[in-house]
Amino acid sequence: MDQTLSSYYIFYTAASCGNISKAAAKLFISQPAVSKAIQKLESGLGCQLFVRSSRGVTLTEEGSILYEHVRAAFETLDAGEEKVRRTAGLGIGHLKIGVSSTLCKYVLLPYLKEFVREHPHINISIACQSTSETLHLLSDDRLDIGLAGLGNYEMPHTLLFDFIADVEDVFVAARPYLYYLKQSGIEESEILQNCSLMMLDKNNISRQYIDEYMQKNQIAVRECIEASSMDLLIEFAKIGLGAACVIRQFIEPELADGSLVEIPLPVPVLKRSIGFVYKPAKHASKPLEQFIDFYRQAKTAL
Repeated sequence: MDQTLSSYYIFYTAASCGNISKAAAKLFISQPAVSKAIQKLESGLGCQLFVRSSRGVTLTEEGSILYEHVRAAFETLDAGEEKVRRTAGLGIGHLKIGVSSTLCKYVLLPYLKEFVREHPHINISIACQSTSETLHLLSDDRLDIGLAGLGNYEMPHTLLFDFIADVEDVFVAARPYLYYLKQSGIEESEILQNCSLMMLDKNNISRQYIDEYMQKNQIAVRECIEASSMDLLIEFAKIGLGAACVIRQFIEPELADGSLVEIPLPVPVLKRSIGFVYKPAKHASKPLEQFIDFYRQAKTAL
């Protein structure tokens, strides 16, 4: 842009008013200052923008072309200013959250339901992917906050982990499937070694945590069926496809109605912590600050 923004605004105001004196009054500057600014703009562009007469000024063909573009530019600026004012006044903003599909359904959504009701002007984007990918995106500033479970990995030192609750991994199966194993002569203490064991895929943090547990306790798996989500594991177990490794807090209804039965373990799996993860900043966005304040006040035990 060869000319200053103020020169274009003076031109825009004069064209809108159709009169130099009216433009000067609106801009709180002198008429000569308006005329000089327009002349400088015409000189820089190499063409005449106005036809001057005793009744005021009218745009030339070149002036009309320039006016349409300048008008669109200043209307866009006005709209931007208004949006900023509304954002600051009403809490409008954008919050980007990263989370695994399992934690999204069972942990994040209950929080979001009430948060959205209290802050309807905040636009929320949810990116569902593995915990490791969520942490990577947070480190690269492509997410505002994530929900993750601690496992056998180190949390990046640049990120803050805000504890929400502890969860417990358990193995479950449908009662008919356990009866079939018993009829096949398999003892209760040998179920995991002899069943069709269903777990999340190997890239999942929860799966890696369980693999470490089984290796430490010398539990050899004969057959493993992998699934992409815990919901699938739960449904597979309910129809008797095998025994599934799931999180106890997410299957309380099934345990209560007997559709799934917990398999006793010689050594319980240690509980894991889940929480919100974000990069501390001196000037966090207002939506992020509001969400952090909200979940800290609304923490509920799983």
